[in-house]
Amino acid sequence: MEVRAKKALGQHFLTDLGIARNIAESLTATGDVLEVGPGTGVLTQYLLERTDINLKMIEIDKESVDYLLGHFPQADGRLIEGDFLRLKMEDIFPGKFSVIGNFPYNISSQIFFKILEYKDSVPLVVCMIQKEVAERIAEKPGTKTYGILSVFLQAWYDIEYLFTVGEGAFNPPPKVKSSVIRLTRNSRTSLGCDEKLFRNIVKTAFGQRRKTMRNSLKPLIAAKAAREGWNQEETAAFTSDPVFELRPERLGVEDFVALTLKLS
Repeated sequence: MEVRAKKALGQHFLTDLGIARNIAESLTATGDVLEVGPGTGVLTQYLLERTDINLKMIEIDKESVDYLLGHFPQADGRLIEGDFLRLKMEDIFPGKFSVIGNFPYNISSQIFFKILEYKDSVPLVVCMIQKEVAERIAEKPGTKTYGILSVFLQAWYDIEYLFTVGEGAFNPPPKVKSSVIRLTRNSRTSLGCDEKLFRNIVKTAFGQRRKTMRNSLKPLIAAKAAREGWNQEETAAFTSDPVFELRPERLGVEDFVALTLKLS
């Protein structure tokens, strides 16, 4: 049987076996591994060859599930038909596990936010995503592509940009280039600040990224002033800190942590 790539699922099936092998070899972890969206199994076949990992797969497309079970007998008992974004990962792996996959472009950001929910259980991620998104995630502060996902992921993971993949490696070919990146959990156990407020500050700032922090964070500054009982002069003194003159892309993770503590 042939699996039709479905636009609604953002499917572009990898066909280049050399690239698939390179992605599999980029998984430096052992033990429990979850492959997200195995599709037609081009990457899966190399993962199944590895005796140092306990592989499970999750696939939302029924046609792909039938194909995988028909072509890879070893997938039986390892393959879950379902939606990764709705998955309770602790039901599959009670302990730590790594994630690998060719992530659908249309939900790659959602996949990363899901992984962040399980950051203490996921020590390693190897994935192929749209090149533009990969560059954004790996980018350092000070560039136009640096954004919300950059800050959130870099807070908890060291990011490596491994290699670029051309459009011709897929069927059907996407209109953009792809990239493979590796995320390795860093040693951070806590941000040392109110994480909910941290996320709010980052999202608010980048939601108006052309504004300075003083202007984009006005509601949070006003809330701080009200809690402290500051008058206009005291509020102005508080916002005289040079950080409020900056736009969000100039701030690294530690800067956002310091700003969160300042606004707490």
